[in-house]
Amino acid sequence: MKATRQLHDLGQSLWLDNITRTLLDDGTLARYISEDSITGLTSNPSIFDAAIGDGDAYDAGIHAKTLAGLSGEKLFVELALEDLRRAADLFAPVFQRSAGVDGWVSMEVSPLLAADTAGSIAAARQIHAAGKRDNLFVKIPGTPEGVPAIEEAIFLGIPINVTLLFSCAQYQAAAEAYLRGIERRIEAGMDPRVGSVASLFISRWDVASNKALPDALHNTLGIAVGRQTYRAYRELLASARWQKLAAAGAQPQRLLWASTGTKDPNAPDTLYISSLAAPNTINTMPEKTLHAFADHGQLAGVMPIDGGDADTMLAQIGKAGVDVDALALQLQQDGADAFVKSWKQLLQRIADKASALDAKAKGPAMR
Repeated sequence: MKATRQLHDLGQSLWLDNITRTLLDDGTLARYISEDSITGLTSNPSIFDAAIGDGDAYDAGIHAKTLAGLSGEKLFVELALEDLRRAADLFAPVFQRSAGVDGWVSMEVSPLLAADTAGSIAAARQIHAAGKRDNLFVKIPGTPEGVPAIEEAIFLGIPINVTLLFSCAQYQAAAEAYLRGIERRIEAGMDPRVGSVASLFISRWDVASNKALPDALHNTLGIAVGRQTYRAYRELLASARWQKLAAAGAQPQRLLWASTGTKDPNAPDTLYISSLAAPNTINTMPEKTLHAFADHGQLAGVMPIDGGDADTMLAQIGKAGVDVDALALQLQQDGADAFVKSWKQLLQRIADKASALDAKAKGPAMR
């Protein structure tokens, strides 16, 4: 049995951290679903920037939308939602079989809104309405300004993928926002079933900390934070507060492992897949990591619900000179800044392509 199937049977959802029009057109995504147990996918500005810049798969769409008078963010959102609707339709059978627990795709609000609560809420409403798919998450970052936007979006019935979470504390703030949104819906007599996941980024911890740590502690911080957060997740699901909401018909906000591609060439290429195996969670992985795990991945046991050695490892890392709390804040800010950079680069790439395609189309007529 493939290692990907073993993870699926364990109760962990495997999602692809990528989307391109080529993956949809040539049947690759459909093959990942049938052969590698992929049951959802995520996207972000960096992924779309690479997809649109790599080849000409989006050229016709960009040109047509430019002729229709679209440009900038509006053009991109339409372009991205075309892909995500197609992907959502491929995952629709999973979504239906799992009663909305699995089978999701994700579309991010503009990263320029990371510090804009009202703007994030408005953008989430717009994307949700334009997406026209029940299994489309809107991604809002779990920044201090994003947390109240998450609560309000959940209250409005908009499924939310909370992104850019790095620490247990940041996860808990996002989980609290989700709980408050659901509680408000119940108080208002509304359906408490609103989908949500909380995405904890893993590998960036190790990229940032390895240089400050002895070799024996390399590539241990991300997993330790993951284990610590998994413990908090399981404690929340066992709490009386959650049990009351579950009894009313609410579904859990699932914990998702993000940034699970190995960055250190000296570490196993499946490190963050094998080490984060846990039921009722999601691991969203790049294609390279998916291929590696499908080919030679092995499970290293199931993550302990009490966090295992997380506290011990975090203490050792702290003694070695890494301020984990400060690094968590820095990683979230750096992540937000990186998405802003990708977003601006993406919009410039689309503008450049639109201009070049327009000039190419006019060329023959002018001769």
